[in-house]
Amino acid sequence: MFVRNNPVLHRELMINLRTDRSFLMLLLFQMVLAGVIYFAWPMETRLDLSEKSQANRELVDFFFLGQFVIAALLAPSFAAGSICGEKERLTYEMLLASPLSTAAVTWGKWMASVTHLLLMMVASLPIVMLCMPLGGVSPLEVMGGYFGMTVCLLVFSMISLTCSSIFSRTSSALVTSYIVILPLLLLAAAFWFGFRNLATFRLQFVLGLLPVLAIPLCLGLFHFVANRMLYPPDIGSEGKEVLDQEIEKQEVVGLYIDRNAWPDRWFAPAKRSTLMEDHINPVYDKEMRSEILSQGTLMMRVLIQVGFVLSVLLLPTLYFATEYAFIFPCYIVLFNILLGPVFSAGAITSERERQTLDLLLTTTLSPWTIVLGKMMAGFRVSTVLTLLMAWPLVLGIVLNFQQFYMVLPSVGGFVVLILLTCVSTTVLGMFCSSVCRKTSHAIVLTYSLVLLLYFAPPAMEFFFRFFLPSSTTPAVVEFASLFSPFSAAARLPAVNNHLNQLTIPGRGPIMATEMAGYYWHFGGYVLVTVVGLAIVMGVLIARFNRRWLVSFGEG
Repeated sequence: MFVRNNPVLHRELMINLRTDRSFLMLLLFQMVLAGVIYFAWPMETRLDLSEKSQANRELVDFFFLGQFVIAALLAPSFAAGSICGEKERLTYEMLLASPLSTAAVTWGKWMASVTHLLLMMVASLPIVMLCMPLGGVSPLEVMGGYFGMTVCLLVFSMISLTCSSIFSRTSSALVTSYIVILPLLLLAAAFWFGFRNLATFRLQFVLGLLPVLAIPLCLGLFHFVANRMLYPPDIGSEGKEVLDQEIEKQEVVGLYIDRNAWPDRWFAPAKRSTLMEDHINPVYDKEMRSEILSQGTLMMRVLIQVGFVLSVLLLPTLYFATEYAFIFPCYIVLFNILLGPVFSAGAITSERERQTLDLLLTTTLSPWTIVLGKMMAGFRVSTVLTLLMAWPLVLGIVLNFQQFYMVLPSVGGFVVLILLTCVSTTVLGMFCSSVCRKTSHAIVLTYSLVLLLYFAPPAMEFFFRFFLPSSTTPAVVEFASLFSPFSAAARLPAVNNHLNQLTIPGRGPIMATEMAGYYWHFGGYVLVTVVGLAIVMGVLIARFNRRWLVSFGEG
């Protein structure tokens, strides 16, 4: 029953693999990988297959890297809701009361969450085999790459499952999983790409040292999850929907959020003890003072602590490598991308799940008041927390002001990028919340849109510059870069503090007269973002004016 006849594993596999979403995801995954091979395929009519092809090695490395990044980003979406979903559906206690051991339940949830990812990897094997006749890569290296990806995905899924066992909401588990996994993902991607010319050492590390590090970690987390389910501290769904702040203050370990202290009251104001004034938006007041932190502050405390640690680690780039100073605002943007949808994507779906949405829509409040109240609550929390992570950016610029003085418009561009991202994630989350029935679906849809708009353009730019340097970048890629804050930040002029000259990261030195062209590109990003947000807001308000569209979640 532990492995072969595990009912939890069978049920989860039927749910995950027999849905339209799984087939669509597999199709899109294969199309993206096939497109990479198609565009990077050598254009020569004759190839000397007797010599090792460096270009083919780089193509296979990029293929594995892209496949690994996509699969790793998908891992939390399958695992983070495994146990949280049982809690939200109020079936967690029934699962614990079954005759299954907690180890069997944990194993079933873990294997079910990683099986779909492994299926996607196996399905990509015929595509990578097309590159084998070009030379430069041995079959052992290909199998080593798949082995390394499998081990990493097992670790990422186990981390997400652990977060799912700790938190009571899928959104909290999902975001915390990404916060923990992303540094590991970046480290693994940097190792794979950085040692691309040392294939033997990389293969030895993947086959030898990586399992030694991964197996104890997975076993430790597995034991933690199974033991937590054996002695669950969060059973009893009645009376658990709202946490008492005083009890949490007494039991919390580490950072504590005090709603009456500064700066905590900026993003978590104290509960109201007096009558509400006439000019206050009741939806906004209820969301800020009672709703957003009703499930406790554990997720927020984890995000603040991890975010501060990563901010300090990135601080040296602002002083010793000012040419790559754009990395720091990109990190802040990434932090908001992870954080923003949590407080906005559940704004409407949470009402629908509690069956209070129809009551809200039938009040005398106008659609604009409801939308603005929900949106401003999520925007305030995510923006304040994001700006708290930006203090090292201000510190680094002040300490090295002599270098940043030459590119003050770029410094202003960093601020605009951060603020526009805060608005964008809030608006996109609200829109996805209005078209989805469940909060988990709204969050996944928001993250999918963000990945498409923000991460796909720089990935395409990197692909064309690295594999097709002689050809011009297609116009569609140049236009797509206007949607991405990462592309906009990377095009802002900077100063090389070693050579003391103007430069564009990854593009080389520039003249002072060329700066205007790059700033025009940044202006195009601002214009496209503002226009896009206005269109999304218009559609959202129109849906609320026709209230039945929002009530039934149909378009």
